[in-house]
Amino acid sequence: MIRNIRINLFTVSLVLICIGIVMIYSTSSIYAWEKYKDGFFFLKRHLSFLLIGAAITFFIMSIDYRKLGRYARPLLIISIILLVLVLIPGLGREVSGARRWFRFKLLSFQPSELANLAIVIYIADFIARKGNLIKTFFKGFLPPICVLGVFVLLILIQPDLGTVVAMGVVVLIMLFVAGVRPAYILSLILTSLPVLYLLIFSVPYRRARIMAFINPWLDAKGSGFQIIQSQVALGSGGFFGVGLGHSKQKLFYLPAAHTDFIFSISGEELGLLGTLCVIILFMIFIRQGLKVVKNAPDKFGYFLSLGLLLMITFRVIINIGVSCGLLPTKGLPLPFISYGGSSFIFDIVSVGILVNIARTGEYP
Repeated sequence: MIRNIRINLFTVSLVLICIGIVMIYSTSSIYAWEKYKDGFFFLKRHLSFLLIGAAITFFIMSIDYRKLGRYARPLLIISIILLVLVLIPGLGREVSGARRWFRFKLLSFQPSELANLAIVIYIADFIARKGNLIKTFFKGFLPPICVLGVFVLLILIQPDLGTVVAMGVVVLIMLFVAGVRPAYILSLILTSLPVLYLLIFSVPYRRARIMAFINPWLDAKGSGFQIIQSQVALGSGGFFGVGLGHSKQKLFYLPAAHTDFIFSISGEELGLLGTLCVIILFMIFIRQGLKVVKNAPDKFGYFLSLGLLLMITFRVIINIGVSCGLLPTKGLPLPFISYGGSSFIFDIVSVGILVNIARTGEYP
């Protein structure tokens, strides 16, 4: 049974990655030729990310995943250092007013992606070590929330509210499942709501995104442009799509077609049938991931697999919701499919850890 879970999880991940390779070339080739005089520019970089991710994944799969718990704190420290360094002019690369990346020639690295993985490993290890003390405030609830607060602060400075929200939701769900009193979590959420309100409505571009979500036609050529063009792409596809490679919206109408809005172009080219297939594949992935969680051989494996699955699931829901106009624009890539560099690498690594946990569950 566990062997089938591993095979199914690996297979569906591989199919999603293959879909992503095809769609990245389809959505980016014209833009890449216009900007870099090389239609394969983004495809070649994406394949290099795939090779890096695969190498790290096979290494992770070759070791006992329980060893990751020993490196939880060093990973936290490294992540914090990188999050600080990326904010320093000259070290971090600034794009559209956000300083989130390190750039190494042809490769870029986003330290917040490492932070996502590091905090999931830390919380899983913390829960496994604390036992029943997790239900107490000072020894169980406060320490992980303080760690989360440090990450939240550093990532907000970049700024990247979408990653902060995703990280916060995943950590709180993990703590809730671990047995932390709901009153503690509810108090934290209620306390955070005014801060979240200020973070959104005191920043012009975030406020514009919310207003565009409510009514994109109020500023159809400005803040509402992406949402409108995304819906036009999805609507133009019909049931069977206009055909692979024949999208019109990718011809400089829909920004970020190969990253945040690749689902929309997929809907235009592959139609409702194609998007439903992608959604079904993600549903199968989530179902197999839940089986890994259920059959985890120990507490650390249980919460590690839960955290990784939640992180991927949350990003899938946000990306598809944004593309369909059901959620405000967040800037989160679609796991396995979007061109995303370090986010894509860590998605692959997460699958490797899940498969590792499932394999250990088969052979305790």
